[in-house]
Amino acid sequence: MSQQPSQRQLRVGELIRHALADILSRGQVNDPDLDGRIITVPEVRLSPDLKIATVYVMPLGGTDGKIVVKALARNVRYIKGLLAKQMRDMRFTPELRFRFDEQFDEAARIDRLLHDPRVKRDTAKPPSEDD
Repeated sequence: MSQQPSQRQLRVGELIRHALADILSRGQVNDPDLDGRIITVPEVRLSPDLKIATVYVMPLGGTDGKIVVKALARNVRYIKGLLAKQMRDMRFTPELRFRFDEQFDEAARIDRLLHDPRVKRDTAKPPSEDD
């Protein structure tokens, strides 16, 4: 079982998330696979020592996630440099690892399951005897 993140991990992760969202929204990373794409950064998880940041990204519409992750990974050194400039208060900038955020897909899958007629039948309130 994994340990819950500390307040420090959460706070630094949120600062990094905001900075990366700003960098990506401004189009500061010049890569043909990223041009014209709107990329959200729903979450950044930090290792306990704050040296590794796993950055979850989601392109608008949820398509081409693998292409976007590969493009970000190709430009990771440049992105890390931009991040370091924005986060001057940090002693060091963590290593960035980009991952496609699948939480939206999982939520949609669960929603589809809950609306399946067979599931609705099984979860429906049984008719009361008073009816």
